[in-house]
Amino acid sequence: MKKLILLFLISGTTLAQTDSKIYDIINAVSENSIKANVKTLTEFGTRNTFSDTISNTIGIGAARRWIKSEFNAISKDCNNCLNVFYQKDLVTTKMGSRVPHDAYVVNVVAIQKGTKYPNRFIIMSGDIDSRASDTMDFTTDAPGANDNASGMAGTIEAAKVLSKYKFESSIIYVGLSGEEQGLFGGAGLAKYAKDKGWDIIGILNNDMIGNIKGVDGIIDNRAFRIFSEPVPANETERQRKLRRFYGGEVDGISRQLARYVHKTTKKYMPEMNPMMIYRLDRFGRGGHHRPFNDLGFAGIRIMEAHENYTQQHQDIRTEDGIKYGDTFEHVNFPYAKKLTAVNAINLASLAWAPPAPKEVAIGGIVQASAKLKWSEVDGAIGYKIYWRDTTSPTWDNSRFVTETNFTLEGIVIDNFFFGISAVGKNGHESVVVFPNKVMR
Repeated sequence: MKKLILLFLISGTTLAQTDSKIYDIINAVSENSIKANVKTLTEFGTRNTFSDTISNTIGIGAARRWIKSEFNAISKDCNNCLNVFYQKDLVTTKMGSRVPHDAYVVNVVAIQKGTKYPNRFIIMSGDIDSRASDTMDFTTDAPGANDNASGMAGTIEAAKVLSKYKFESSIIYVGLSGEEQGLFGGAGLAKYAKDKGWDIIGILNNDMIGNIKGVDGIIDNRAFRIFSEPVPANETERQRKLRRFYGGEVDGISRQLARYVHKTTKKYMPEMNPMMIYRLDRFGRGGHHRPFNDLGFAGIRIMEAHENYTQQHQDIRTEDGIKYGDTFEHVNFPYAKKLTAVNAINLASLAWAPPAPKEVAIGGIVQASAKLKWSEVDGAIGYKIYWRDTTSPTWDNSRFVTETNFTLEGIVIDNFFFGISAVGKNGHESVVVFPNKVMR
């Protein structure tokens, strides 16, 4: 308990806490380790999904074998605490215009099993593959330092740091392939998860976490973006109709995951500026969280705030004094360290937290008080009732209670949005659940 500081107001309306282990995790993230791993990844020539798979030094095959060896080394250091394996799917030329030939898209997966909920997973992903200007060109050098060796190196580093701890829920660290050709790796793993019946808390997709100098002229080493879709892509027509009358247009499971990352970051890394972007991804573009969203899983994209397009999807060259290409020299490693730490503390917080309530019912129509009732959660010492103005992006008000039903006196249901999280004895909270039932 020395590492857990709990402050209770006598009224029971507020529960505030910090866990010193989270600060230990932040401090354990190594800039030098991330730098070394990005360097190694850039030296495979190209990591195009359809590049060489036989060579031990060049191509996607060599890259994924190296990543697997890194996960295996981490596992060895933690008494084989990681289950490391390849997950693959065949992709053919009939499956997209960016597929030059049939090939297996191979993901590298490392699972750190939870002690209490081994089938409940929070995922951190980076992309293995890189590309030149022409995505069909699988021979030209494409170092892909920031896009996306930075995210892959961050994922390896998070595994290295968090493997020193035990968690109630499982954590998956994964390198996904085929991103540049059509999000094939994410689609394959999402289907694999669905077929296996995995209970997924969410995926933190890290795609470009190492650039601080934007093409817009802004230099910023603290801001980062969290992209999330507003409601599940696979919601039913009934759910859509209910949402029209009861609200929830910006309260889907992915948006709640984004709010969780925002809140945890502001609590433990207040120097950072997380920006919640109310969009699935960048305008008209995509990332590897989307295939998980497509199947109804929560997923967000974490990335730099200011991109430099001269360093994305570009052949290495110099034109008009501008150096094009995604090369090692452009990556800011102190910043990549910060965003890796952002991921690590959120993975830990969620994996230490109890599950979220499955059902949350709300009532209080034409009454002066809002009523909430929710399902009991095993291992929870209490619950947080959250509410916010309907125009607020964050959960701004909360009350800690120990029962599973409560009436917020004087809080009119019409004027706010509400949610419930479960709180564990260690102080860590689940993701907030927006009401999914109505009480009359």
